[in-house]
Amino acid sequence: MTRRLLPPSKVLGTMLAGAVGDALGAAIEFNSIEDIRTRYGQDGITGYVGDHGKITDDTQMALFTLEGLIRAHAAQRRGTQTDVVAVVQHAYQRWFHTQNQPWDRAGGRFLERAPERPDGWLVTNRGLFHLRAPGNTCMTSLRAFAKGGPMGTTTEQLNNSKGCGGVMRAAPVAFWSDDPHEVFGLAAATGALTHGHPSGFLSAGVLAVIVSELLDGAALPDAVTVARTELLRWDSHQEQLEVMDRAVDLAARKPTPETIADELGGGWVGEEALAIGLCAALAADDMASGLLTSVNHSGDSDSTGVICGNILGAMWGIDAVPPVWLAELELREVIERLSLDAVIEFGPLPVRDPGWYGRYPDW
Repeated sequence: MTRRLLPPSKVLGTMLAGAVGDALGAAIEFNSIEDIRTRYGQDGITGYVGDHGKITDDTQMALFTLEGLIRAHAAQRRGTQTDVVAVVQHAYQRWFHTQNQPWDRAGGRFLERAPERPDGWLVTNRGLFHLRAPGNTCMTSLRAFAKGGPMGTTTEQLNNSKGCGGVMRAAPVAFWSDDPHEVFGLAAATGALTHGHPSGFLSAGVLAVIVSELLDGAALPDAVTVARTELLRWDSHQEQLEVMDRAVDLAARKPTPETIADELGGGWVGEEALAIGLCAALAADDMASGLLTSVNHSGDSDSTGVICGNILGAMWGIDAVPPVWLAELELREVIERLSLDAVIEFGPLPVRDPGWYGRYPDW
């Protein structure tokens, strides 16, 4: 197993800047740019509005993605034969439990190992037990699995959904490996657990590769090139490829809410959400300007904010995030702890503390 030295600042940046983008966009997610400007001024929002710093299901699911990956990695490190994607499925069933679902109706086949309650550290944080407008496709897919249904895969799809619920949680897959081929495949597989349309899971692969390359010091345009190369290996990539190329072109012309809508869409589906978040990141002069561009448009502002934040955080690190936004961020301590645990687990020094395996059981 290859162990990777992850820069703590960039891992924290990936997760925390993504959560900040989520919280910025949450209050305006369903508003048109005309309504946003009428309420907040010609520039749109310039900071948190509504419930300041409150995250959505996007960040919740990203946290459970990361927790599942840590657990799978810990299992492999101890020599356990482990299906990484199945461990992430288990993590998503724990997230499903936090959405007002009793564990005996959420755990599915994982009840055999934890019949009374879900295990591990993350699910003990009661601040995650809030309904934040979870996506219908995610809820439906996880409910079906809990009732005995199969895991969705990139070749045996559960549905034809290409909603952005697959990509908005995918950035943590970047921590798994420095091999772009492996990262793309794993991210696509985790996306396909709930979203069966190629644009629903290929967008996850693209985002994870971009973030992975940035963690290793690549420039953003070069990271996009690597991700584009990986995308071309997959069938049914054309839709994702075309909108990603439009995003790169629009970024060079400085995007506006109107051009985002005209050329990239609203971000409700995977390929569009990735394109908007990427476009805003490519055009950004700093973290604040990039995140505000990514959320001030007529569309799925929290998901596009997450994606932009993931990219900029992996590129510039945690110090680039405005402290005033971090200060009010919900569950900041949980996000920080999980992120730093990822640095340890995926890093060069093995962890042998029994308490570690209590936090991250190896299945």
